[in-house]
Amino acid sequence: MEKAQLVFVPSPGIGHLVSAVEVAKLLLTRQHQLSITVLILNHSFFDSKIHNYVESQRASSSPISNRLGFIDLPKDETEIFNLSSFIERQKPHVKEAVLKIIQSESGVESAQLAGFVIDMFCTSMIDVANEFGVSSYIFYTSGAAFLGFMLYVQKIHDEEKFDPIEFKDSNTELLVPSLVNPFPSGVMPSALLSGEWLPPLLDSTRRFGEAKGIIVNTFLELESHAIESLKMSAVYPVGPILDVGSDGRNTHREIMQWLDDQPPSSVVFLCFGSHGSFDEDQVKEIAYALEHSGQRFLWSLRRPPPPGLQASPSDYEDPQQVLPEGFLDRTVGIGKVMGWAPQVAVLAHPAIGGFVSHCGWNSILESIWFGVPIATWPMYAEQQFNAFEMVMELGLAVEIKMDYRKHSGVIVNCDEIEGGINCLMKHDSKQRKKVKEMSEKSRMALMEGGSSCSWLESLIKDVMNNLA
Repeated sequence: MEKAQLVFVPSPGIGHLVSAVEVAKLLLTRQHQLSITVLILNHSFFDSKIHNYVESQRASSSPISNRLGFIDLPKDETEIFNLSSFIERQKPHVKEAVLKIIQSESGVESAQLAGFVIDMFCTSMIDVANEFGVSSYIFYTSGAAFLGFMLYVQKIHDEEKFDPIEFKDSNTELLVPSLVNPFPSGVMPSALLSGEWLPPLLDSTRRFGEAKGIIVNTFLELESHAIESLKMSAVYPVGPILDVGSDGRNTHREIMQWLDDQPPSSVVFLCFGSHGSFDEDQVKEIAYALEHSGQRFLWSLRRPPPPGLQASPSDYEDPQQVLPEGFLDRTVGIGKVMGWAPQVAVLAHPAIGGFVSHCGWNSILESIWFGVPIATWPMYAEQQFNAFEMVMELGLAVEIKMDYRKHSGVIVNCDEIEGGINCLMKHDSKQRKKVKEMSEKSRMALMEGGSSCSWLESLIKDVMNNLA
């Protein structure tokens, strides 16, 4: 069999990059004739996490590491970061990098270029793949239901001039093919209510049909209705795609030791993603709710970036400055407040019994994998949609506030939060039972003969057939 080379072009967000590399590893593990090169799009705006992650992958001594390469593209120093124009400016760098790959592969044991795997936000790279005369595959880092929702929105936008922003405060319900239940416009994803984000999202979605297939980070047992509703080019649900390698023992020993001292399934974990933070008024409401609930808790509390600054939240030097007076003293022993959290390691710990989450898709898949039920508190991007799907469609989560939006000025009061947390931590809840069952299914999907394993084999076969 001929050797094949795939080129991955992930979006520069750390969540997108990590799951793209995990897909690459899955492909390489199952097809020994395949090599993959991941192109790292580079901008001065991105934080050091991306660089550190890529270096850790380069240093790996795994059996597939000699077939997994990384190329750093030249750094873009443009002052204001706009994803669409940034991706467009990367095209010449991508073309140059791929030309070098092809030239370096021209030896006796050469690997033929079999295609591009392109992030859902980088669809203009289809043009570069076309220049090389090879197929494109989209890697969709959200779920199948949201993919179906975006295809639906794009269709009614183009055919009926539908504008999501006009429906923000209405009671309209949308009949979305990828959902069983009507979708209330009040939980329209924040990304679609942004004049900045809507046009590029629609542009990307229009181009999905040009790809030979769409790789989706989900699995059939989780989103069977959504997957079956996608009547388009080949869809490959090969998830859950997770990086669950580190146990956090070395990096966060104190946290892990604290969890070791807690009873099984007794701790509620609050963590809101790499961009999740609240102002002081909201922080106090969360604190009051935790204290009144009496639940054991581990809270990843982050400081918001200064207003108007495009930056990620940071850790407080002293969280007491935003917490109610005496809170830390009154909750000593049953609660712990920390800064950045090693989320996977925490969710994997047997002491964790519930997860108050922003409902990023990676976080949802991690919670399912470890059998931890979620209380939904979405903030931005497509998270309101994910919260609706988890609560109303799949019955795998309870609601704190499904239509919350970051920067909306809305304060969720302590009674609402406390009610959600107490509901989440019920030991005999139907959500907890369903999440445990789905956890087993998520692991079975990736095993030999499992649904995702079978879809992965189909994808590999399709990629290798490109050489014929």
